[in-house]
Amino acid sequence: MSVIVTGSLAYDHIMRFPGFFKDHILPDKIHMLNVSFLVSSLEKKRGGTGGNIAYNAALLGVGPRLVLTAGHDGGPYLAELAALGVDTSAITTIEDDVCASAFITTDNADNQITGFYPGAMNRSGERPLREVITPDVELAIISADSLAAMRRYPGECRELGLPYIYDLGMGLPVLSDEDLVAGLTGAHVLIGNNYELSLIGQKTGFDRAALRERVKIIVTTLGEHGAEIDVDGEIVRIPAAPPREVVDPTGAGDAFRGGLILGLTRGFSIEMTGRLAAQAATYAIEGLGTQVHRYTPAEFAERFNRSFPDMPPLGVELQPGVSSQSVAGSTLKGINR
Repeated sequence: MSVIVTGSLAYDHIMRFPGFFKDHILPDKIHMLNVSFLVSSLEKKRGGTGGNIAYNAALLGVGPRLVLTAGHDGGPYLAELAALGVDTSAITTIEDDVCASAFITTDNADNQITGFYPGAMNRSGERPLREVITPDVELAIISADSLAAMRRYPGECRELGLPYIYDLGMGLPVLSDEDLVAGLTGAHVLIGNNYELSLIGQKTGFDRAALRERVKIIVTTLGEHGAEIDVDGEIVRIPAAPPREVVDPTGAGDAFRGGLILGLTRGFSIEMTGRLAAQAATYAIEGLGTQVHRYTPAEFAERFNRSFPDMPPLGVELQPGVSSQSVAGSTLKGINR
């Protein structure tokens, strides 16, 4: 089986300023700001919503196929993903631009100043999904991307009869209210954190009942408090998996999506699917960077069984090509509880 993953492919340049921004910004001169910060460290990390989601799905044995654009500097990044089992054949390389790049400076109070250059991502959405769909594809996830991609791909998924997860996140402010309504209507899953779902409600004018009429499943991520999964008005509460340590929460949401994809495509119950996502998210917060954690499906299953002893134990069903033994049927064809 395979899953289409759309979104951004980016390099994150993470810098640490060993002081406080407030000590260098004069409130009465804010209208003519001109400051420079000498940083003590610089790390370049792989990131972007599409890259992160595909990375985590691949760790779990799902076959993600990336449909996005990369710059001429994306070769090493794509090689790392391909080595994990990510299908990079549908990626378009823009030779006269670089990958999307984020420049993040954090001070000692964890305040951040970020600059983002979309680069090659500006050309995302030019390739039709029908060119990259094969019979083994059973799900797509549409995440924050260029405006053209976020507008185009939901409609194409509906035309192709391909269930999709609608996961706009940081792309929400870019979309018009009409674009957002068109994109979420017909989605198999709508996912976001509390703030993002509130923003969706504000932009569309839809309350929860109106959203339920347009999507099958609504997932609200709640950080350290886990998540809630709304299926036809029935709320399933998902606890967070215990972390070994908390280093950096960045990337936890994308890791959560990797676990969600696993559960949806392998026919697990909603309760199990949510916990798979919660366990995947926990790995991401235990290191600095969105793609520094590694595990095998067997290691994931062992840790999952320790985190959630009240659930049916995981085993061989995490191996590629093996369906879940605990629940009959696919969550994509019918809602399992």
